Amino acid sequence: MNQPLQLMESRGSLRKVEGTIIACATSWDDQYSAFATADGDLWIVPLNYLHDPDQWYRIQPHEGGILSLSQDMNCSGFITSGDDNTLVRIVPGQEPQKILQSKRWIEKIVSWSDKEGKQKKIAFITGKEIYLYKDDFTEVFAIFEHSSSVSDLTFSLDGTKIASSYYNGATLWSTDHKENHKIKDFVWKGSHIGVVLHPREEALVTSMQDHDLHGWRISDGHNMRMSGYPTKVKSLSFSADGKWLSTSGAEPVVLWKFFDGGPIGKPPIELPGIPGSCCMIVDCHPSYDMVAAGFLDGSILLIGITDEKVIPINLGSKKSIGEITALQFNKVGSLLIIGTETGYIILIDLAEKK
Repeated sequence: MNQPLQLMESRGSLRKVEGTIIACATSWDDQYSAFATADGDLWIVPLNYLHDPDQWYRIQPHEGGILSLSQDMNCSGFITSGDDNTLVRIVPGQEPQKILQSKRWIEKIVSWSDKEGKQKKIAFITGKEIYLYKDDFTEVFAIFEHSSSVSDLTFSLDGTKIASSYYNGATLWSTDHKENHKIKDFVWKGSHIGVVLHPREEALVTSMQDHDLHGWRISDGHNMRMSGYPTKVKSLSFSADGKWLSTSGAEPVVLWKFFDGGPIGKPPIELPGIPGSCCMIVDCHPSYDMVAAGFLDGSILLIGITDEKVIPINLGSKKSIGEITALQFNKVGSLLIIGTETGYIILIDLAEKK
């Protein structure tokens, strides 16, 4: 592996584990981070031991592999789903607790919390349905039924809505009503594999199987097509102010303008990338005009959206840490957590030093 750069040396920690990292998350109270592997291991990082990898530990919450990972409604905990069709609660320091047995795989879990941490919601995909829970798992609050298998879902910033994607379109749902919870359908032929919702709910955008993005203006349903990618777009993230949509799928980080009439009729901006590699995953900082990007060759960059200033965390090579497969800021942007194809767990402390 390349020698760590100054940012890794001064602010980072890493550990090599067995298996590909498929997902990562930080608990709502910022006390723990978790990393799931394709082999079914869940690595827990107590963040008071961020710089002491010997204190990081492994559990196996399922009989088999892990399919999805999210923060739990419990402030310090996590929820996982597995190929044993179970939903498991993980509270660090306690035994994993099976809280739900499904008839099918639970393929993706997402959670939402208000800023005070008083209200929490969790939703997950199973087949053609999305199940929504509030505050606890004692009773399902709502079930959103679709015409085909759901590929992705996301909460709105205020938690009052869920956007979902599936074959031939997307739907916006209300999370506050048990009945009549469908707000609007958005139709476009083809396979929609991912979805993101504008922070001010001005637009809904999906990634498609055929290397394009498709969007709709929510107010009137006007279509927006964003094309020209050499590969499938696997990752989408809006900037905190909603002005820019950052995406993977090309050598540079691609930015689409969502102001002054964009993206309709406006070409994208290309932020610096890694020559000869491909951006695989992006996540915009929750407060600043900055995007974190992970690449096929193992490179990780922090890039200023407006000034295009680049801070490399790691520059990959054939002997590097492997493709970046998971990457996420915590809710306040003071921590960046990263996982790789070859099993590296990386944490970068971005908090201002006192």
